[in-house]
Amino acid sequence: MMSKMMRAARMHEVGKPMEVEMIPVPEVRPTDVLVNVKACGIVPNLGNVLSNWGNWFPHLPLPKLPAVFGLDPAGVVEAVGSQVIGFKPGDRVYVNPARYCGACRNCLAGETTACSHYTFNGYFGFSKRSQRIYDDYPYGGLCEFMTAPQTSLVRLPDNMRFEEAARLGYLGTAYRALQTGGVKPGSTVLVNGISGTLGIGGALFALALGARRVLGTGRNKELLARVKALAPDRIHVHALGERPMGEWAEEITHGEGVDLAIDALGPGASHGPLLDALGTLRRGGKLVNIGAVAGDVPLNLHVLMDNDISVIGSAWFTTAQGQQMADLVEAGVVDMSIFEHHCFPLEKVNEAIGGIENRAGGFSNFVICP
Repeated sequence: MMSKMMRAARMHEVGKPMEVEMIPVPEVRPTDVLVNVKACGIVPNLGNVLSNWGNWFPHLPLPKLPAVFGLDPAGVVEAVGSQVIGFKPGDRVYVNPARYCGACRNCLAGETTACSHYTFNGYFGFSKRSQRIYDDYPYGGLCEFMTAPQTSLVRLPDNMRFEEAARLGYLGTAYRALQTGGVKPGSTVLVNGISGTLGIGGALFALALGARRVLGTGRNKELLARVKALAPDRIHVHALGERPMGEWAEEITHGEGVDLAIDALGPGASHGPLLDALGTLRRGGKLVNIGAVAGDVPLNLHVLMDNDISVIGSAWFTTAQGQQMADLVEAGVVDMSIFEHHCFPLEKVNEAIGGIENRAGGFSNFVICP
């Protein structure tokens, strides 16, 4: 397999364009699969994010360069290692980029997100130990073929397109936040930034999990109206700045307060809306942060303690949760047709990550199709 070559977009220097090059197809190890990548989800301003990485996220290490990025791949299993049991060539899969060691106490307990080696294949790591993971899995999804452990694969139903599966990463981040917050039938959920890339996943899966009310905030009234139209009787939207968030939420919940608030605002966002959302919680409520609020957030711990309120950080999702999402799509509980796909060939990767104007917010889905 090493004698075969493939196209890949590699970054040689942070802030410089990626280069499409011919590199060897990776060798399949015994417990790995080789995936023929059909679609890989991207953030349309990824180039800008990477250029500012040292200032915005200095605590999150990038892989040694040159590197093949690409966080959200989906495709077809091309080959399997000798010890792979559950998958075969031809299977349609999403590749969860979350990598972990599998041997530490947290991994053995099933808490893989807490692994000290936890790393996003094709993007960034969370500690100096991440480079070991990059060495084992050097290719993200911006190439024609990539290897992945069989434990990272989500089986895709026939009614789920590869372009839709390439959105599972951002949807899954919201899905895990909902599960961490204990959403169940009858819950009331508030999503800050509900019309954005992360926030719209909170709306879709809160509905699927049985939330009776989904409150959403944002600034673009047209996008907020599109979100509300997904379930007009259950989704309530609020344009930030029109009136106090707490007053609005109290009115919608008839004074009960919110069970769970999810902050999904993007990099550099002010912590003001997060604190406002915190104030909407009922006694015993939870706030889960999945966005990238800037700076230190002032919290009154005494108030949190007295009201039994939890503030939680949540990163990504497990492969099991990815499979749950795919199953919900297969069952028709979640409608993925709401997304507008913007597909680019690998040769136009720099155009795709260069900051394309996006007027559809979280309804837009940007994908590289190698």
